[in-house]
Parts: sequence; C-alpha cells; structure tokens
Amino acid sequence: MRIAVLGGAGFMGSNFVRHMIKSFEDVHVLVYDKLTYAGRIENLHDVINDPRLRFFKGDISNEEQLENILKDFQPDMIINFAAETHVDRSINNPSPFLYTNVFGVFTILEVMRRLDVNKLIHLSTDEVYGDLYETNDEADERWPLNPSSPYSASKASGDLLIKAYGRTYGLRYIIVRPSNNYGPYQHPEKLIPRTIIRLLNNKPATIYGDGSQIRDWLYVEDFCRALHTIVLRGRDFEIYNVCAHQFYTVRDVVLKIIQLLNRDVSRDVVYKRGRPGEDKRYAMKCEKIRGLGWRPETLFEDGLRKTLEWYISNEWWWRPLLDQVYVLSEEPWRI
Repeated sequence: MRIAVLGGAGFMGSNFVRHMIKSFEDVHVLVYDKLTYAGRIENLHDVINDPRLRFFKGDISNEEQLENILKDFQPDMIINFAAETHVDRSINNPSPFLYTNVFGVFTILEVMRRLDVNKLIHLSTDEVYGDLYETNDEADERWPLNPSSPYSASKASGDLLIKAYGRTYGLRYIIVRPSNNYGPYQHPEKLIPRTIIRLLNNKPATIYGDGSQIRDWLYVEDFCRALHTIVLRGRDFEIYNVCAHQFYTVRDVVLKIIQLLNRDVSRDVVYKRGRPGEDKRYAMKCEKIRGLGWRPETLFEDGLRKTLEWYISNEWWWRPLLDQVYVLSEEPWRI
C-alpha cells in the first residue's frame, strides 16, 4: 500500500502516519507538508528515519510541485490533512484559511485529474454542521452544512468542491468528519494543551464566556484506528462522521486538568469574554463508521491523563511553541 499523506507533519496527520508505519510492514508513506507553525518535523521524530517513509516539504497549493512529487511517488491513494484549523486565527485573518482549505483542495483535485490517482480521503470537521445548541439533535452525514466561523466555512467549501468533482469527473473520494481530537503532538493553541502548558508555566487556565460550550472529545489514537478502518473498508463517495460520544463542556475539561495537576480552582482559572460567533454545541451521529466495525476505546478521563503525562514528559517538544498571541495571551482573537 502506497499512501500520500498531505499535511502529515501536523497533529492528526503525524499521529496517523505513526499509526500506519507501526501497524503495517508493507506500507509506504509519502509525507508532504509545508511545515507551517503547526506542521513540524519534530512530530515525526520517531519514524522519520524509517525507510518506508519519505518526506517532502511542499505546499498543496503549489500545483506543479505537488504534481511532480505525486507522479514520482505513484500513491494508491491520497489522504489530505493539510489545512489551517484554528478558529481564533481564522477570526483574526481569514485569508490563509481560504488559500489552503479551499484553493489548496482545488489544486489537489486538479492534480488528481491529470494523474492516475483516483482516490482521495479528505479530513473535514464536525464544525461544518454548525451550532446545535438548544436542541437534542445530532448531525448525521446528510445534515445540512451551516458553518459559523471563517474556518468552518472554508472546510465546508472544500467538502462541497470534492463532492462536485466526484459527481462531475468521477473522482473517487471519502470525506471524514471527526469530532474534537486531543492527544500527543497537538499544538498548544488548542484548548487541552493550551490549558496544560499555561498551568505548567504558572499562568491561569482561560475559559471563554461561561465555559458551557459542549464538545465531543475523541482521543487521537482512536481517531487513527477509525481512519485506518475507513482506508481498508470505507465506501467511495461517502462521508463518515467519527465521534466518541463523550460530551464535556469546556469548563468540565479545564477543571479536570486543574484537578489532575493538583492546582487551585479558585486561583488557577480566569473567565474571559466569549469568542465571536462561537458555537455552543457540536454533536454527531456516527453509526456509519461503527457499521465498519470501529469503536472508540479510550475513555475521556484516561485519554486526558495520558495526554497530560505526555506534555509533562515532553517539554522539549512544546517549549519552542510558546506563542505570545495564541498560547500565552488570554483573548487571542483580539490581538
């Protein structure tokens, strides 16, 4: 099996590359990554020298470069993780999100049309379904798209472009929409590592608004097994939601981390104004992926504890990423 993993040096991409390298003897992986602030070669430090892995630094929006690399590697399929993903950054500057998440997807599709590579697995997000607050609804794969942020709008646009190429040109695709992932190698701009690292640096954890935002938390190793299952058994021209049905509010998560670190809840958390346009609740139905035989295995409390232990033990990894805007400031979208 020859797989080209675009964005394979980011959080989810690197975890999946590691999973595939360690799960298969006969897999060959091309990691193609721009190495932006969130894509780092350090994320692949334990597999980068494996002879089955080939790395190339490149931008998915560079059509000529992408085509040459894929033509040389000749993958059986492409898995696209490459994306701008942080909502705060999309509020401050939407332009890179349109460039990568829309134009970049267009470039991938055009290159695939010219090459003999007719299978794309594309990573999307549960955020394309929008806010399900004040309802008991859970979005299935046919739920209308209703994005709220520049980030989720750019991801929904990419999804629709892929579906259009499938219908118009017969390009085989699978779209994967996971819930909130967490675990090792996640950039500290995201809630769980940001909270851990702020507390380790004697700064208070921050909660936007009242912290009642509900998310479905999926440990990244469970996600990797889900994507592995989709690679082997997923049906073309389908969308798969991937979730754990482990719902916790932002406040729940922050307080659990404070307690695990034996910190003082009355002292070590501050509440700041809510993020503009923030969704209050995400929730999906995930029966389709379960029909392929996948189940999440990691309870949230166990996954959170493993994540905390990883960040405590790997300061070498996160210390260079202490960003004054998105990690250390308390309201990053205002900067």
